[in-house]
Amino acid sequence: MREYRVQIVYKAIDELKSYKRNPRNNDGAVDAVAASIKEFGFKVPIVIDTDGEIIAGHTRLKAAQKLGLAEVPCIIADDLTPDQIKAFRLADNKTAELAEWDFELLQLELEDIKLDMSDFGFDTATTPGEPYEDNYEPEPPAEPKTKPGEMFKLGKHYLLCGDATSAASYARLTGGGCTRFTIDRPAV
Repeated sequence: MREYRVQIVYKAIDELKSYKRNPRNNDGAVDAVAASIKEFGFKVPIVIDTDGEIIAGHTRLKAAQKLGLAEVPCIIADDLTPDQIKAFRLADNKTAELAEWDFELLQLELEDIKLDMSDFGFDTATTPGEPYEDNYEPEPPAEPKTKPGEMFKLGKHYLLCGDATSAASYARLTGGGCTRFTIDRPAV
């Protein structure tokens, strides 16, 4: 295995360029990342190419801008080919999605922490991973826009306003040709 050495350099925020084809919608995470940087410092550098274009760290850059930072720590990935750079952009985000929480251990950790973890996206009012009742009761409109029996075509899909427990609704939605939703199956 090749030995990797990392050198952290500080770059002015205006020297960095966002990747125009970044496929991640990260605006919803900016406040939590900004809160993390404010509380703990900038502990995870932004990865850039030799031209200052971001490979990984778009959310961290937006958080730094929100905090008014003048410069940020960066790692210049000058050892990657253009194809590796594109692949790493995707892999860096995708691999984080593959991990799952152990909710029992997470709850123990959250109970031990004295900081307000809601700043970082945790809902500390409930036990993580457990369903909870929010007591939300929607107020139906006086005059509904959709009536039972109405069907809408959405691209190649159909949407039926009907009773999800009714075999007749499924027959209407599928044109009577599909029974896989209404077949009684033994409980597993």
